[in-house]
Amino acid sequence: MNIYQEAAKQIVDSHYCVAFTGAGISVESGIPPFRGRNGLWNKYDPKTFEIEYFLQDTARAWEIIRDIFYDLFGHVLPNTAHYALAEMEQRGLLKSVITQNIDNLHKDAGNTDVYEFHGSLKQIICMNCGQKVNVAQVDMNHLPPTCFTCGGLMKPDVVFFGEAIPQYAASKSIDASQKADCMILIGTTGTVAPANTLPSRAKAGGTTIIEINPDPSEYTDRITDIFIQDNATRAMEHLMEAIDELI
Repeated sequence: MNIYQEAAKQIVDSHYCVAFTGAGISVESGIPPFRGRNGLWNKYDPKTFEIEYFLQDTARAWEIIRDIFYDLFGHVLPNTAHYALAEMEQRGLLKSVITQNIDNLHKDAGNTDVYEFHGSLKQIICMNCGQKVNVAQVDMNHLPPTCFTCGGLMKPDVVFFGEAIPQYAASKSIDASQKADCMILIGTTGTVAPANTLPSRAKAGGTTIIEINPDPSEYTDRITDIFIQDNATRAMEHLMEAIDELI
């Protein structure tokens, strides 16, 4: 039995399989990671994404946000790894996806039970009344956007440095991690807190951890049971082939 067959068997035999994804799954869609050799933090100052900076220099912060997230990332599409997870959900093999990504690609690919731990760029939220609207309704030529309801300042509905994780996403992600008997980690290094605690929480409950990463992560030697060392798209293609052989 090769490593893909072993992973496939764990997934097919599981009762509650959950995926936990990070920046590595979206790199092959053209989205650079924040950290590492080609990371965004090498080009942009991380303080730009602190909530205090956003409030102090809102117009400049919004310009940078537009340039990076909406102009640069605005037209990216899901890749085969995203579509594979959507197919797994449709076939009843995957209960939910917990993602650290803010690119909405899991939903674009067809996953319906997605817990966006750090929020989503697809919506902006009023900091005064909490009203949310789709970013497609925002004129990016007139920044910063203000609320249609109360006139308050709006920001992307994502977690800035200095902000708490949204309660709904946090509670749903913790619940899914505790229910899981199999968790597939894809493209996450395990360095971003508090999201990085979720796989360890799952492992503490006896969950089998399948990790897909091109390089070892903080999880590999500590909690991972099956380590598939490859990029996300190629690994998920092989994994789906192995699943097809079992079903």
